[in-house]
Amino acid sequence: MLPAILTLLFFQALGEGVVRLLHVPIPGPVAGMGLLFLWLSLRGGASRRLERIGRELLQHLGLFFVPAGVGVIVLGPRLLQVWKPLLAAVLLGTLVTLAVTALLFRLLTPSRKGEA
Repeated sequence: MLPAILTLLFFQALGEGVVRLLHVPIPGPVAGMGLLFLWLSLRGGASRRLERIGRELLQHLGLFFVPAGVGVIVLGPRLLQVWKPLLAAVLLGTLVTLAVTALLFRLLTPSRKGEA
């Protein structure tokens, strides 16, 4: 189990290093996850140990939301001050995401004209 955990930590650290070195505007762990995905794709899949530790982490995924919940509680008064721009940003971001997704779907889906 330790080699699997070390593999995950290695890719997280690698992602952090790549992001800092290349000044990429994404979180290091996200870059590390992408690198892990690439490595697993080239390798043909995850080992049994890595699959096992992945399942264990997924069972406790809810714990990863605790820091965000604490942040909301601690920053509650500040969030009440800026709720309007925050709500606008969330709604606008959602609408833009939906529009871009629909547009890409239309552009990338082959046309089925003549089929009925």
